Amino acid sequence: MVTPILRRRRPNAGQFSPAVAAPAAGDRNVDEDVRTMVAGAASAAAASQAAATSAVVPSDPTAAAFFDCDNTMMVGASIFHFARGLAARKFFTSRDLAKMAWFQLHFRVRGRENRDQMHVARERALAFVEGRRVADIVRYGEEIYDELMAERIWSGTRALAQLHLDAGQRVWLVTATPVELAQIIARRLGLTGALGTVSEVEDGVYTGRLLGEMLHGPAKAEAIRALAEREGLDLSRCTAYSDSFNDMPMLTAVGRAVAVNPDHDLRDEARSRGWKVHDFRTGRKAVKVGAPAVAGAGLVTGAAIAAVALRRRRHRSR
Repeated sequence: MVTPILRRRRPNAGQFSPAVAAPAAGDRNVDEDVRTMVAGAASAAAASQAAATSAVVPSDPTAAAFFDCDNTMMVGASIFHFARGLAARKFFTSRDLAKMAWFQLHFRVRGRENRDQMHVARERALAFVEGRRVADIVRYGEEIYDELMAERIWSGTRALAQLHLDAGQRVWLVTATPVELAQIIARRLGLTGALGTVSEVEDGVYTGRLLGEMLHGPAKAEAIRALAEREGLDLSRCTAYSDSFNDMPMLTAVGRAVAVNPDHDLRDEARSRGWKVHDFRTGRKAVKVGAPAVAGAGLVTGAAIAAVALRRRRHRSR
């Protein structure tokens, strides 16, 4: 079954319409807040739509848990694993994938997010699926999860999620990864669903444009708040889990925050706030190289994928 996704359509009264709400590319500073709101609303709408098909009725419907994906639930960046799988299916060449890996490593070693790279990620991140059918990408995502992601799930984090499920609470992934892939990961883990980056789709085909921002930083918090309104959640009773200081907006949007495999800045923040910390890494290897940037690596990898896709598109047009 094709993962539910928002499509361009004429708005009805009270219905969120990303085609109407999403601003065109323009003044980055002026559009930032609006794009964040659009991204959060679109992600929450997709998550709520998918959850509506579930037959599971939570016994504690006003409490929930929100888990970041990359380096919190899964080792590494899910979008990069997805790109590897697409490379094996001839979406990219091995050389293209090597460039993406170098870009990711360079970003991690620098230890900070570059604003221009973030804007490239926002505006071009899904260029590599432009013109592709959603159903095909979902099918590839299912295959790639089995091939490259299933063995990379942190068993400790998965156990934490199960504790919430066993308590009758709903559990969502919250990630910058495209929502179709995020929903596959959530479904395979037995979670309620996922909040992810939502792309524009027309007639079942990706246009290559995003609805608002990628779901990162403040957009994650916006999505959580929008989902809480849709699903009747009491955020003071909810819990959020992340490895990255970049997720502070999400972590502080709920009543309880937990650091999982934290980067240096988040570890310090968790200590100062009295938050619980779980570290499932062996030998703390992830702390040794560019830890402050690890969580953002997946987002910038999306920009790298887009850059490769755009270069190939321009080359074909010559």
